[in-house]
Parts: sequence; C-alpha cells; structure tokens
Amino acid sequence: MQGIDWDEIVRLVADGVEMSAGDRVSVFVTDVSVMDAAAALVEEGWRRGAVVQVIATDERFDASALRWAQPDTLAQAPALEAAAMEWSNVHVSFRAMVNPVVDADPERIAALRHGRGIVSTMRWKGTRWALVRVPTPAWAQAMSLDPGELMAEWSASFDANWPEAASRMQVLCDRFASARTAVIEDEWGTLELGVEGRTWVPFSGKANWPDGEIATAPVEDDISGRIRFPGVFSFGGVKVEDLEFEFEGGLIVKENAADGLAFVRKLLDGDKGARRVGELGVGTNSALKQMTGDLLIDEKILGTVHIALGRAYPECGGVNTSALHWDIVKDLRGTGGAPQGSFRIDDEWLIRDGVVQPVLSEVAVPRSSR
Repeated sequence: MQGIDWDEIVRLVADGVEMSAGDRVSVFVTDVSVMDAAAALVEEGWRRGAVVQVIATDERFDASALRWAQPDTLAQAPALEAAAMEWSNVHVSFRAMVNPVVDADPERIAALRHGRGIVSTMRWKGTRWALVRVPTPAWAQAMSLDPGELMAEWSASFDANWPEAASRMQVLCDRFASARTAVIEDEWGTLELGVEGRTWVPFSGKANWPDGEIATAPVEDDISGRIRFPGVFSFGGVKVEDLEFEFEGGLIVKENAADGLAFVRKLLDGDKGARRVGELGVGTNSALKQMTGDLLIDEKILGTVHIALGRAYPECGGVNTSALHWDIVKDLRGTGGAPQGSFRIDDEWLIRDGVVQPVLSEVAVPRSSR
C-alpha cells in the first residue's frame, strides 16, 4: 500500500481513542497487508507512554477453524482475543479488506460471527476503541472496483478537521433531540422507526475509520414496515444480495434475499436481540463516493442510511442486547441501478428523491483540511 501516510493516520486514530501514558493497548491485525499500519501505531503508542501488544487475528486462520471446528466451538469467544480485551483499556483493530467471500458452510460462519460478537461486546464495554477498515487491490478486483480510485477515496476520507466536524454534527443531533419518527422510503417500501426519547450522537474521528455519521438507537418495539437493500455486499465472508426485511412491532417477521438467505437466517436466530434494530445511522463523509460492498466503509457515504441489527449503542439510549451488531447500508442516491430513495426525521428531509438536502450537506466531511 504505497503512498499511504500511516504515521499521520495512526496519529488520528491514537487521538481519537485518547491514547496516553499508562494505557494498555491491544492491537489486532487481520492481514499482513496492514502490518505497516500496526507498526506505525505501535511506535506512536510507545512514544506516548502506552504499553502496546499486538495479536495476529489473520482471517486466513479462520479458514482452518471453519473447516474443522464444530459450530459450538466456533460460537465461543476466541480465548486470546477475550484475554486481550480483559487486559487492555484501549483497543485498535486494523482490518484489511481481503476476501469478500469465504468458502464455508453458512451455519459455521454464523457461529464464528457469534463468537467474535462476544469479543466485540467486551471491546464496547471495556475499552476506548477504534476499528480501521483498509481496502486492498484484492477486494477491489473481487468487487469490480478500480483499486486506484478506491484507495484515493479512502485516503481522502481521513482529511478533515474532525473536532470542527464533530461540533457541526452535534448541532444537527441536538436539533433532532425531540424527534419522534424517522422514515426510510423508496418505490419498494417504507420503514418507520420510532426515535422518541433517544439521543443522536455524532461519530467524527473517534471509533470507526473511515468515519463520519450521525446515529441513534431506535425504540426497540416501535419499528414497522419493510425495507430492501438492493445489490451485493459482504458480511463475515458471505455474499448477500438484494436483502429484504419486514418489521412488525420492532421485530423482523419476514426476511428474504436473492443470495445468502440461509446465512442471514442463522444470524437472525443467533439470540433474542438479533431480530431487532440496535442502530439507525446516516452517512456524512463526502469523500467516499462508490459503494464498496464493505459495510463499515459504505455506512459513512454521504447519501446513505443504515440500520444495524442487534446490539444497541447505550450512549444513544438503546437497550437491545445481542452478540450481533450487523450494519446494513441502503444507498438512497440511485446509483448502480438502485431506485432513488428518501430519508426524513419527522417532517424534515435529509435526503429526498436521491438528493442530499442542505440540512445534511452542511455537516458533511471533509469540509476543510487538517
């Protein structure tokens, strides 16, 4: 990954998690392609007086587990990863986008995701954390994207005055403090999500990189209607295409997909909180343009909205618990043959007929250079 200024990027990441002297920092690395990033963070951490330890959670090792381990073993938290969360008070994961599709049984992959979800819950509860999702040429090729364009957008997405952006996003979040309902709609269907009494929070240069969104936790039993996510994306190494949900009383009562349906159902049946929505988010990063098929990047794209099934952000007032936290992105811009859509909070449109409205574009990042 030539041309990437990892020193600058890891300074942003370290600032975001407020890394300082005395911190115990665990670092997970999912592929050798991001080892330079990990090395830069290790250097920065020790320079700040933190104690930094690295674990190779290379996704190639998962292939062996998926091939030989039983589902009940896969569903357990990996012991070393769990121990790292218990030891550390700061955590950073560098997650390379390598292979969007894993050749394994969907039931086993769903079990593996459940085990990793336990570790994620420990991370959320016990550390100041950041995930850095990093594209690779292999991912670009698999998803029919231009590698140069993908990396250029990704690099540009970091280039913002993040404290200033957080202030602007906070103003918008405060504006919706008394909101009652959020609505996502297109020609296929309408989904209404109750948000009364919930807190909107800006995500701006803290936990997820690339960053840039505002989000809340919808009222768990006040979601109804249906929603469709056209196109192809990858989650946990499984390709999912044209995913559809129908909600009643906050619960998914019907699901469908052109591809990956068996995997989807295994995830939804993983625990009692998996069929409920834990998050509603709106992307605010204008440097990101093209849908990549990777949910952690696509959810930040200006002109998209996303829901996350499962675990809710407690800082947003959410109470849903689950080992699952599955962000699923809906592009409302009408790109790639998908229909244009709209998103509003009460009577205020943030995206209308595929067009981002001024109330949302005014808080977009990047707005100015660092």
